[in-house]
Amino acid sequence: MFCRSAGRALRALALLQLQPPARAAPLTARGPAACYGTSITSAKIQVNGVHLHYQQTGEGSHAVLLLPGMLGSGQTDFGPQLKSMNKQLFTVVAWDPRGYGKSIPPSRDFPPDFFERDAKDAVDLMQALKFKKFSLLGWSDGGITALIAAAKYPNLIHKLVVWGANASVTQEDVRIYNGIRDVSKWSEKVRKPLEELYGHKYFAETCEAWVDGISRFAENSDGSICQQLLPDIKCPTFIIHGEKDPLVPQAHAEYIHKHIKGSRLLLMPEGKHNLHLRFAKDFNREVENFLR
Repeated sequence: MFCRSAGRALRALALLQLQPPARAAPLTARGPAACYGTSITSAKIQVNGVHLHYQQTGEGSHAVLLLPGMLGSGQTDFGPQLKSMNKQLFTVVAWDPRGYGKSIPPSRDFPPDFFERDAKDAVDLMQALKFKKFSLLGWSDGGITALIAAAKYPNLIHKLVVWGANASVTQEDVRIYNGIRDVSKWSEKVRKPLEELYGHKYFAETCEAWVDGISRFAENSDGSICQQLLPDIKCPTFIIHGEKDPLVPQAHAEYIHKHIKGSRLLLMPEGKHNLHLRFAKDFNREVENFLR
């Protein structure tokens, strides 16, 4: 389904003589990542009129915020990162955006500026927690939020890692989104924890609202979500993409790489959309090396 658009993007990149992206080394069994002070705290703090839930672990001087995907939370989306990222080097915070996870109320909605709203909430959360500067690790929708935050608040962002993200929405993407509109068709493995977290009604209705909300970007010029902001990102940026991602065509990762000066793109041949969970040790190693 993605081949034509991805093929066009690859040909365009070749014409522009961009450096080819790195490919991940073959995945190998590894021992557990370094882990210090394994306790994970959970709390809420009022930010921009809502009580945002977050989890925090580690005691390192380098603060890192993990930004989840659609319907995601720290609990559902970042277990291996909260557990196994180096607690001596990093202080890791995973937040639940408003309307997701335990940051309810309010109920989640999707106005035209919902990504900008999330970006402001995320940055203001970290400032409320007294972190003067921090890095962002954003997955999927969280990756889009992280791109916007890095562009709009450059003095606060140290480094940026995104995966499964896109800066625009094409008609091809809209077809993909509509394919996941009905949560009853999701695999039980993916569906069950979200049903347990939200209840079936909230889960199903919020997914449908998300499909409608993100699909509206396809009506914009070039389907842009944040394309115009990418050149404003000045911090070191690491883009990771799973070559078997069924939700986000590779052309999106290549576009982001092309338009963020000095960014690095890593392709994981066996990676899908949830590569940070499926290949957590390899992902954590790559990310920690980049953040050091």
